Amino acid sequence: MILHQRFIELGEGYGDVYELCELIRTNQNRLHKTFILSSETTSGHALSLAAAFEPANDSHFMPIYVCREGIIQSGAEKSKRRLLFEEAAEQAGTAAAYIELKHSSEFAERDLYFQYVTGILRLNHLLPPLR
Repeated sequence: MILHQRFIELGEGYGDVYELCELIRTNQNRLHKTFILSSETTSGHALSLAAAFEPANDSHFMPIYVCREGIIQSGAEKSKRRLLFEEAAEQAGTAAAYIELKHSSEFAERDLYFQYVTGILRLNHLLPPLR
C-alpha cells in the first residue's frame, strides 16, 4: 500500500547524476522504474532524470529522486550524463521510460509541476495509484 509519492530534487550537475546512479545501484532491489522526462525549449530539449523506489520496510512512502531539467539536448547525440543514467538503469534491470512533458517554467510553483508530472506518470501506469 502506497499512501504518499513525492519528488526529492537533487541538483543538475554531474555529481548529482552520479548520486542518482549510485542510489539506483545500491537500492536496485527497491527500484520501481526510471524515467527520462523531456521538455521542449528554444535551445533543444531539457531532460530530467528520475528514479522511483518502492517504499522502505513498512513505510508507505514512495520516493522519486529527480535531477530536474539539467541536461539540454539538441540533436540526436545523447549526453554523457544521460548515458550514465541509462547504463545504471540497465544494470539494475530496467530501461528508462521516455516521457515528453511541459517545462517546469510553465507552472507558477514547483509543487504544481511535480503534481502534473505525478499525474502523467500515474495515467501512463508508470507509478502505482495511491491506496
